[in-house]
Amino acid sequence: MKKSICIILCLALIFVTCIGIMSGCEKDDPNTIKLIEVTHSVFYAPLYVALDGGYFEEQGLTVELTNGGGADKCMTSVIAGQSDIGLMGPEAAIYIYNEGRSDYPVIFSQLTKKDGSFLMARTQMSDFDWSDIAGKEVIGGRKGGVPAMALEYAIKKAGLIDGKDYTMNYDVQYDLIGPAFEGGTGDFCTMFEPAASNMQKAGSAYIVASVGEQAGDMPFTAFMATQSYIKENREQVDKFVTAIIKAMDFVNNSTAEDIAKVLAPSFDGTDLATLTNSIQAYKDIGAYSTTPVMEKADFELLQDVIVDAGVMTKRADFDKLIDNTIAEALLKTQ
Repeated sequence: MKKSICIILCLALIFVTCIGIMSGCEKDDPNTIKLIEVTHSVFYAPLYVALDGGYFEEQGLTVELTNGGGADKCMTSVIAGQSDIGLMGPEAAIYIYNEGRSDYPVIFSQLTKKDGSFLMARTQMSDFDWSDIAGKEVIGGRKGGVPAMALEYAIKKAGLIDGKDYTMNYDVQYDLIGPAFEGGTGDFCTMFEPAASNMQKAGSAYIVASVGEQAGDMPFTAFMATQSYIKENREQVDKFVTAIIKAMDFVNNSTAEDIAKVLAPSFDGTDLATLTNSIQAYKDIGAYSTTPVMEKADFELLQDVIVDAGVMTKRADFDKLIDNTIAEALLKTQ
């Protein structure tokens, strides 16, 4: 955990000068929200439905979306004030909270409830079993990140231990996993959709299993912002969550094809059939949350996974890090 926190806090210093320059500028339109996402995937379908389906616009909001390419970079942007809201794994907020930062980010809306990555192999394995990972190298992403820990947890459920029965490669930057695997690194890797399907279509890797299905339910990605931002922009945060609730309902009550048609503008270059299949894959494992309210039991399971991975020993206080009151109040008005 210390290494992860040092990286985040060191990167944050890079932004200090920029913040100083910006502080003298005219205040941005409060109805324009700068949102940073951990990666770009149909795994976050409700977000893109809110963007492309007009739900944010309906609330009078303009959402400017950027891709952070990893939770560490997203959190750096949020705590440095470069982004207003971050979409990433809750672990990023847990680490900052445990370091004692006063204006730590608070999670106010859950988006997904399972790991959204798929295990990729170099050859087709129609009869794949998780025990097949024995003796192999798996590219897992950044150590301390939920994708890597959820993968390790999923493999551990099959009775395999990292460093003993197989090797987890934590050295490849999150957004470079695909290129690294295609370049010959590792025997298995994980990818989100639609990247996983695109790799399979190209014949460079093949989907053999769902990490989320193997690992089980846990709050995998959520929206978060600093306490000061929420306090100073509560009206905008309420509007943001309202749009997400409506988009979430659409995703959970619509066919994969209808969802694909709405969010297609966010995935220029990916055909409708691939988007539809990718969304259906997530529906099949129950990855999309039906409510933005995070359950304490699920949050504690996530912390169990992090502690079990040896990344941290100190647990975060659910009641201080998770603010369900915003979503709960809005759900009563729907």
